[in-house]
Parts: sequence; structure tokens; C-alpha cells
Amino acid sequence: MLSKSLQILRSKGYKIYTQPYQLNIVGYRSRFVRSNQFDDEIHVFYTNDTGKWIYHIFKATTDPGQYWLENPMHPQGTAFLKKGQYINSHSIGLHRGVYQALIQRNEVSVIRDYNRKGLFKWFASGNKHTGRFGINIHRARKQGTTKVIDDFSAGCLVFANATDFDGFMNISKEHQKRYGNAFTLTLVDFRDERRRRLRNIAWGTSMAAGAIFLLKQWNA
Repeated sequence: MLSKSLQILRSKGYKIYTQPYQLNIVGYRSRFVRSNQFDDEIHVFYTNDTGKWIYHIFKATTDPGQYWLENPMHPQGTAFLKKGQYINSHSIGLHRGVYQALIQRNEVSVIRDYNRKGLFKWFASGNKHTGRFGINIHRARKQGTTKVIDDFSAGCLVFANATDFDGFMNISKEHQKRYGNAFTLTLVDFRDERRRRLRNIAWGTSMAAGAIFLLKQWNA
């Protein structure tokens, strides 16, 4: 999986951190379009003091839960983090003033305006907003594994398993000790990648059909 992630990040021109315990935090938004499920992943990878790569995969969501889809806090809809890399966008702080998590500190971009039934096929065509929206990286319940997102995410990246999150925070604190309280978040959106491929296929099919039509006209 490491080689695949490095390939994806390099293909997009994204920064890759190679210093010991300097974290690469990558959210992978799955191809699924259903709502309220922890069907995404957060990948965290870094080198240790001997130069060996360490790789973690955590079950998570990069989407808001159904509660916030139906009850948006913003008049234009609940935020979905837009794909991209956000350099030094987060720092360790208190999520809602209660427990330590990674808190948004610098601007990110989100998309609003979508089908509130929870089918996410069209949200990428919504309105882009850039700013500070409290797009944090935190956990769901304090203990165990949470199955349904509901109100645990209004656009944040949320760990399904509390133990996974605790481990993530431990390695985040090692990063903080060595490099300061600044973390880069990258989001890869496979739904958008799939749409892009389908558009390219449709365009190629259209061009091929046009070429056949012109050839027939020429030979007529």
C-alpha cells in the first residue's frame, strides 16, 4: 500500500514527508456514494529513526453524517472537504473544548450544495468555500467502534475506533515534539477520480462516434 500511496501523491504533485516521524496523513474517500457509513480510510505513514517506513490504515469517514445532511448548520448545506493537499492545516488542540484531536488551524476548501438524501454523486458540483470551518480530525465515541456516523461528523474526518484514534494521537505527539504543532492533511477523492475517468471515456466515445460520422460523410 505504501508504494501505491506514494505513487498517487507524486502523480498529483503533493508533498511527501520523509523525515523520521514527520507524518503523512492521507484521507481516502471511497467510491461508495451511500451516507452515514464509516466506509473511508485515513492512512498515516512515516519513517522511523532507522529509515524504515511505517504504515497505518484506519477506518474512518471523510463525509458528514446523515444528521447534519438533514440539519445543516450552514444555509448552503453541510461541508464536504474538497480533495487536495492542505499544508500545515492542522494542529493538536481541543475538539469542542473536550479532548485532544487535530484541529483545523489554516484554511481548507469545502463543497456545499448536494442531495440531502445522502447520495453523494453530485456534491462535487456544489459551491466551493475556502476558510476555517472547524474541519477537525477526531474520533466518534470515547470507547469501542462506532458503526453509524449520525451526528459525529459535520464535515470532519472521524475515526470509527477509539483505540485507533488514541494510537494516531500518540504518533502525532511524536511529530509535534520533533517538528512543531503543524500537520498537513491530504484528501484523495476516489468518487471524483471515478467521475473524471467516466467523463474521459464519454468524451473518447463521442469523439470516436464523430470520426465515424465524418468518415461516412466523406465516403458518401
